[in-house]
Amino acid sequence: MLSKYKVSLILVFVGIIFAIGGVVLSRSGIFDESKVEIIENGSKMEATPNLTEKIVVEIAGSVEKPGVYKIDKGNSRIDDLLVMSGGLSKDANREYVSKNINKAIKLSDGQKIYIPSIYEQKDVLSAKAEVSQDFISDNKININEASLEVLDTLPGIGQVYAKSIIEQRPYSEISELVSRGVIKQSLFEKIKDRIVVF
Repeated sequence: MLSKYKVSLILVFVGIIFAIGGVVLSRSGIFDESKVEIIENGSKMEATPNLTEKIVVEIAGSVEKPGVYKIDKGNSRIDDLLVMSGGLSKDANREYVSKNINKAIKLSDGQKIYIPSIYEQKDVLSAKAEVSQDFISDNKININEASLEVLDTLPGIGQVYAKSIIEQRPYSEISELVSRGVIKQSLFEKIKDRIVVF
């Protein structure tokens, strides 16, 4: 049998081993909860919220709350902007909107939508009757009145651009084709001498 002295030595030795092991484990950080990180798909998960990117668009004319709006990028359409602006005002030319504005078109940054009033349309028709003007004047195409087929004859203007030009009517000046984002500046340079507004 082991003497009490030997038993005591063994217990002391075992205790020293446990103490050393505890120190090593503590320094290794295995039990340090503050260093635990959640990893997903090989990257650290961030706690920042998923912010939706916005675009800035303008709606003017005969709506309840015309102005500049920030709206979600990607899936926002003209109809969404109409809702945000309170809808059409009582003097909006609803027939024109129904025939010429595609509410399903997606919006792009910097785009402007104009809703004419019933009074504007009457003024335009009255002026046209007085001067007997057609949609072509001095060999230039009036982008406010020309049909899709006529607009399609302009250089670089296919049916897609022609449709966009019609949907964004009316125009006060030809440069609005660029400022409203209907066509790019490079394309505008090709057709500016062949178009007019009245």
